[in-house]
Amino acid sequence: QVQLVESGGGWVQAGGSLKLSCAASAGTVRGYAMGWFRQRPGAEREFVAAISWGAGRTFYGDSVEGRFTIFRDNAKSTVYLHMNSLEPEDTAVYYCAATYASTLPRGTAGIDYWGKGTPVTVSS
Repeated sequence: QVQLVESGGGWVQAGGSLKLSCAASAGTVRGYAMGWFRQRPGAEREFVAAISWGAGRTFYGDSVEGRFTIFRDNAKSTVYLHMNSLEPEDTAVYYCAATYASTLPRGTAGIDYWGKGTPVTVSS
């Protein structure tokens, strides 16, 4: 059983930056692809970014490509999301996700574990 605990969410003005963290508080993330999804008010949960186990290949959703960076510290069982040039449209609850596979699916089906989410609010 892998428990994921997010932190780092909060309020920021448009154009600002935030860094989210997701720590696996129990178990191990060895062999797990990890990543982030978000859910905006009234919308479905959508893929944001993912990083594979091992080679550390990264993948991004179209709306965040070039602005967000994902990376992981396997020794700390932690994945991070650096968010730059934030826009009001980035306002959402951000969820950490992990799947025992080489890559994370871009849909919510097939995700093995979810964190409880951390809210991000970007004001204009």
